[in-house]
Amino acid sequence: MPFKADYFARETATNLRRNVFMTSAAIVVVAVSLALVGGALLLKQGVDKATVQWRGGVELSVFMKADSAPEEIDAVDRELRAMPEVKQVRFVTKQGAYSEFRKMFSNSPDMLETLNVDQMPPSFRVVPRQAQQIDVIGNRFKDRPGVRDVVYAKDTVKALLSVTRYAQLLIWAVAVVLLGAAALLILNTIRMAIYARRREVAVMKLVGATNWFIRVPFMLEGLVQGLVGAACAFAVLFAVRSAIQGLVNSHQLELIHDLVVSTREVEVTGLFILFVGAGVGAFGSALAVRRFLDV
Repeated sequence: MPFKADYFARETATNLRRNVFMTSAAIVVVAVSLALVGGALLLKQGVDKATVQWRGGVELSVFMKADSAPEEIDAVDRELRAMPEVKQVRFVTKQGAYSEFRKMFSNSPDMLETLNVDQMPPSFRVVPRQAQQIDVIGNRFKDRPGVRDVVYAKDTVKALLSVTRYAQLLIWAVAVVLLGAAALLILNTIRMAIYARRREVAVMKLVGATNWFIRVPFMLEGLVQGLVGAACAFAVLFAVRSAIQGLVNSHQLELIHDLVVSTREVEVTGLFILFVGAGVGAFGSALAVRRFLDV
């Protein structure tokens, strides 16, 4: 077995070097397609986290300033609870807001360091009796002392989900096409390797080599291409996420603050695309071996 393992490794490396341009092209296409797949998955996770504060039927949030006075908070609280249009009010303290923040970025310690409890804005989560009464409630508190912003769940979530849904569909469509192209490139690379070594294959058959002994190096070649491409995609995703987080931390991209995923989520997504890359490589090489290797 050690001899066979060494042989398979040498033969796989020889095939990869012999078709270096086709191999490189296949790896690049795998990397690009899997980077898109990973990006779509991370985008979905970011959206799920960004909408965590709207769960439970909340339609409106009145965000107070972080330094608002207790009297200003009490005044808004009393008025909200006295309004006939309001069905339910839930006050989220600074600590509660920070707990939400920690939940959203639980696996990203570097992100948690960007804000502390005192910097978190307290807020009122409001459920109206009727959906059409949202504007009436919101307009009443927009310019109140101590109020930082009034955010409408329906508009925010609808816009966010609409944009990301179309973006994800486009990304998935392009990724699927590129994955198909990657499998074809790997198939052609293996076919060229088989053709270049057709005489060696014939000699090996004459001396009694089994079919699987001949096939394995070619199959490993495709598997390596898929794994290397997936590893490149993983590296790109990790680098892009780190760059975006760096900009968010420096307060240059506040609009996408809630969409930034944690390091752990990137790692899990990276493992997934490694499996997909291995699958694409194995599929392309297996198909090539079956169609073009007559053993």
